[in-house]
Amino acid sequence: MGVIGAAVYFIQSAVTFWGGVIGLVKALFWPAMLIYKLLEYLKM
Repeated sequence: MGVIGAAVYFIQSAVTFWGGVIGLVKALFWPAMLIYKLLEYLKM
């Protein structure tokens, strides 16, 4: 769900085609980084 929501957000804010492509890449990595930082913060 996080990937889909992030993809929709980044694609809507894209002005060009390549901005949309970069938005899709960001949508794939953003939730992963969020979980990584959360686990790092919780020391797990």
